[in-house]
Amino acid sequence: MTIPDRFSVLDRSPTPRGSTHAAALRDTVRFAVELERLGYHRFWVSEHHSVPGIAGSAPTVLAAAVAAATSRIRVGTGGVMLPNHQPLVVAEQFGVLEALNPGRIDMGLGRSVGFTGRIRRALGHDKADAERFPAQLEELLGYFTGDQEAHPSVHARPAEGLRVAPFVLATGAGADHAAAFGLPLVIAAIGGDDRMAETIARYRSRFRPSAWGASPYVVVSRAVAVAETTEQARDLLASEAWSSAYSRTRGEFPPLLPPAEVRELEMTDRQREYFEDSLRGQIYGTADEVAQALEKLAHLTAADEFLITTSGFDREQLLDSYRRLAALRAAP
Repeated sequence: MTIPDRFSVLDRSPTPRGSTHAAALRDTVRFAVELERLGYHRFWVSEHHSVPGIAGSAPTVLAAAVAAATSRIRVGTGGVMLPNHQPLVVAEQFGVLEALNPGRIDMGLGRSVGFTGRIRRALGHDKADAERFPAQLEELLGYFTGDQEAHPSVHARPAEGLRVAPFVLATGAGADHAAAFGLPLVIAAIGGDDRMAETIARYRSRFRPSAWGASPYVVVSRAVAVAETTEQARDLLASEAWSSAYSRTRGEFPPLLPPAEVRELEMTDRQREYFEDSLRGQIYGTADEVAQALEKLAHLTAADEFLITTSGFDREQLLDSYRRLAALRAAP
């Protein structure tokens, strides 16, 4: 199994320590311009609320800025958390994006709600709202086709009649919803690669062709770091791995620290376990090492596309990794 031709990027607008959320958003837009030059297929942004280390909170607004700064790369969300929003408003927002950027807009959708109870209360939603995802998804897609029945005689303009590309993020039962609606699936290895492969197989077996897709389409999400040495590539992932470990033990995802400081941290046993577990779940190394790992992942999943989710403290080092990865994809 060869590596998929399509490599795409999800950028969460991470905030390094000493920077600001505003600067992180501007960095995301500049980063998209560079990745378009490198030939990446899509550039997606995310939705997180009240997170110190992540600035991406309003994905459709940020996607509009990215689309305005680029001309060829597909632009979208990974994703809009549908339980947080009214489907009509989401349809209208993506309708505007598609109207202004014809043929370039992706509508990645998730079913998560806020990370903590306080955030969920501020958003006016709770965990139970995630169970409404199938009905919300049906209503949202119906606004584009003009046949939604949840609110008769209500039309989403300019969305109605336009074609965006919808994707479902496989959180919880997301894979089953993607199969039932005939939509592409975006999946990460939460729970390990074997479990991910089982979920993909179930999605493919249950897929129902629809107006949105005639056959299953799988996008595998993974952090990938390529550097001159294995140690340098591991360092690139260390900043986010620490923030992730901290969030799992302290309930808050902090700004990214420099890798040198992460190496010197005195972690608790639990934090060290989460930190190492995070790194084990990613792909990093030299170009040859990463090529072998990606081929193995492609063989396991038969992915149609890879969505690269790498975050790093230093944007220039991160861009260098993406350059090396683009060259790897282009290699014979």
